[in-house]
Amino acid sequence: MASFTRDAIKEAFIRLLEEKPLSDITVKKIVEECGINRNSFYYHFQDMPALIEEIIREESDAVIEKYPSVNSIVDCFDATTEFASNHRRAILHIYRSTNRELFERYLMKTCAYFVRRYVENIIKGSDIDSLIEKNTDLVVSYYKCLCFGMVIDWLDSGMKDDMVQAFRKIFQLKVDTSDEVARILKEQL
Repeated sequence: MASFTRDAIKEAFIRLLEEKPLSDITVKKIVEECGINRNSFYYHFQDMPALIEEIIREESDAVIEKYPSVNSIVDCFDATTEFASNHRRAILHIYRSTNRELFERYLMKTCAYFVRRYVENIIKGSDIDSLIEKNTDLVVSYYKCLCFGMVIDWLDSGMKDDMVQAFRKIFQLKVDTSDEVARILKEQL
């Protein structure tokens, strides 16, 4: 029963967040939306920021779990934008609120995960495999920041679909990204 109530609170919050900015949502509105009392809310969540963090963490973890491996930098970008696209209006409301830092932290974690999986795929089985550990972090950091920055630009634009397509084209024009990553790692040896 406790899990059911906890899920009902999260679902009610997301429904409200799809309709209105975070600053217009209160615990009272959430409990009215899901038909419970305030004490039930506070039994499950310390406060609104705790609720928001759990939802963002769960969304981030769900997207990561969905993609155990990544084969291209385009896949990294697509998977990361999926993280934000699941609930467009809700994500924009959180992104434009005082909880932006929390959202950005999980977005960066998601970008880092996908880029690391991608780089590991590139170097797996290559002749530089055993020598690159210290340089892998540098390459991952570069592409993680690139992916993160593009997602932030997309969010700043109001999540316009044409911007996602433009970014995908940029990545696709860079077909030799795998070769570039391998070259950078070899040069650093």
